[in-house]
Amino acid sequence: MTQTIPKLVTFEQFIEWYPSNGARYELHKGVIVEMPPPTGEHENVVGFLAAQITFQFLQMALPFRIPKTAFVKIQSNNSTYSPDILLLNHDNLVNEPLWSKQSTVIQAASIPLAVEVVSTNWRDDYYDKFRDYEEMGIPEYWIVDYAAIGGKRFTDNPKQKTITICELVDGDYQMTVFRGNNFIASPLFPDINLTAQQIFDSAL
Repeated sequence: MTQTIPKLVTFEQFIEWYPSNGARYELHKGVIVEMPPPTGEHENVVGFLAAQITFQFLQMALPFRIPKTAFVKIQSNNSTYSPDILLLNHDNLVNEPLWSKQSTVIQAASIPLAVEVVSTNWRDDYYDKFRDYEEMGIPEYWIVDYAAIGGKRFTDNPKQKTITICELVDGDYQMTVFRGNNFIASPLFPDINLTAQQIFDSAL
């Protein structure tokens, strides 16, 4: 049996190759990976959360923005991700060498928060991106599993819809799980008044 070995590419090759066909791609340890097409429910959750987060940072007069499309380049392992919601600190973008031409950030100081809404490739969110965002030093990371797709170690047994908020403490993510009518607790947005169930209901 012949096994095909995927061709490894650099970040520069990935960006140059990236097509404009509407599909989303990421670079995982040098391998180009096509992201599953999002469902309407997935996009409903993304849109709802983006609006809630925007309201919070506008109320707090913070210099944050949510780009339509942008990349997070992981320096240590030749990976480049496109989070479902990427909150950027606009004041730090002048220090980002790749931002102007490639809409890519490489510094944790540019990323107050990253949000991944879980879909069929759930292992990417719970394992790979968790590890890489933690190593990069992104201070807050949300994993929003509105359909209870992730493994039972993350969503309980039987599986339950789950939001995991990861806060960087002394270089390690501390994970807090929210379900049902639990009010989510965000270190970045302490006044956010939102239950896990409200987020789950936004999918409909």
